[in-house]
Amino acid sequence: MKILSGLISSLTLLSFNLVGLSQVQAQTQGFEFQTVPVTLFGNGCPDGTAQGILNGDTLSITFSAFGALASPPKVVSESCNLRIGLNVPSGLNVQPINVNYIGFADVPQGGSADLNVRITFAGQQVPTNNNPNATFGPGFSDVWSKNVGITLGTINACKNPVSSIFGINSNLTARARNISANQQTQIRIDTIDTTIGPVLFQIKFAFNPC
Repeated sequence: MKILSGLISSLTLLSFNLVGLSQVQAQTQGFEFQTVPVTLFGNGCPDGTAQGILNGDTLSITFSAFGALASPPKVVSESCNLRIGLNVPSGLNVQPINVNYIGFADVPQGGSADLNVRITFAGQQVPTNNNPNATFGPGFSDVWSKNVGITLGTINACKNPVSSIFGINSNLTARARNISANQQTQIRIDTIDTTIGPVLFQIKFAFNPC
């Protein structure tokens, strides 16, 4: 309850500080470079403070990688959910269009691993154009990547500002019930190769004329 109550109170402090952007800037350049706070909750969230780095048409969420690792005969599930306050000032049309993330899974014979990601806006799950989730069966040992299109209408702030909450809920499950005693099942979300630090999620936006 403390985590949830702390989350609710902290969400009032989170925002994209977009007031200084003109409509022309938004349409031609995107967001000005700035950092925005991010709230994390879940049993698999990494230590330290996450933040969002907003530049141009991309919001990058930076924090260390997180994953699930299971030794036989365990099943390990780790979750990490993020929430970002989104305040769009009047005169803008903004549309999130995709979410990008990558990772790695290593599944011995007899094991399995699951990736589950749920994207939310205003407390409701957002439909996606392709599957944000994956199941990795016995023998899989490789990197994986997801570039998930978002089916979310334009945030219309032409006449009045719009404030809401954008979220990404991620859950990783590693199963090792029937694998050999000297092996482990693992799955993780890794950092994207960027110049701004350890980025786990990138959210792309489109800017449309009012």
